[in-house]
Amino acid sequence: MVTRSAARTLWKGAITFGLVHIPIGLHPASSEQGIDFDWLDRRSMDPVGYKRINKKTGKEIDRKDIVKGVEYEDGKYAIVSPQEIESAYPRTTQTIEILRFVNAGEIPFVYLERPYYVAPSNRGQKVYALLREALLKTGKVGLAKVVIATRQHLAVLVPSGRALVLNLMRWGDEVRSMEGLDLPPEGTRGAKISAAEMKMAEQLVKDMTGPWEPDEFKDEFKRQVMKLVDRKVEAGDTETVVEPEEEAPAAGARILDLTELLARSLKGGKAAGTRTAAKATAKKTAGKRPASKARKRA
Repeated sequence: MVTRSAARTLWKGAITFGLVHIPIGLHPASSEQGIDFDWLDRRSMDPVGYKRINKKTGKEIDRKDIVKGVEYEDGKYAIVSPQEIESAYPRTTQTIEILRFVNAGEIPFVYLERPYYVAPSNRGQKVYALLREALLKTGKVGLAKVVIATRQHLAVLVPSGRALVLNLMRWGDEVRSMEGLDLPPEGTRGAKISAAEMKMAEQLVKDMTGPWEPDEFKDEFKRQVMKLVDRKVEAGDTETVVEPEEEAPAAGARILDLTELLARSLKGGKAAGTRTAAKATAKKTAGKRPASKARKRA
């Protein structure tokens, strides 16, 4: 069951392949539903934030005294200035650029990270449907690159019912190798599984098989905590906390519908058209790149 509307637009741009642009908007396809325990000052019920603490001295330091460093060896860092970080950001083109089409079952689940619904805009309905139906008929998905909030992502565009879903992916070097795991050999013979054992396992799987019903599966910890919260609310055991306001998402660029270029794409005009479209979009989005903090990944 979908508990929140996906109508809120997070990002506007276009899907591009060949000379074709499909104007679209990205909408949230998932939400974090766990329990978020905020820190509060028990004396005043004010929100509690994080201080900038020098780990050696234990003293708080000013923002102006903080620099960003990247550890390249144990205990050794290269210091990178905000200007150097800014210059390294990928160029924002407001496009989901499909690099190639691959078989739908070829991408392992471990690479998938976060889904977004993709919806057409600016009279892009027909060409959107054309891409969706072409993917369904051929059994393919679109492997793409997209820049969102100064960060470049690998992504896969997948048909799902009436919608196209863009699932952000992990890069290859972010997925750990299975090497070193104590895994049994592939195949029943290599794993020394008898025919009788295999038959019983297949029967057990068959007996436990049922339809996909997401409403049947609940986060039990969340349910128990929310029951406790409901009891406290009914008893009037609550506090009022003023939360900071969130910034509204920046508007994306307006992209023209270029459906008629589909035929020209098949005639080898892909490279030139893609460069022209990217340049035109880049001009519209120049100067709109949002600021972002560079974070060291674990």
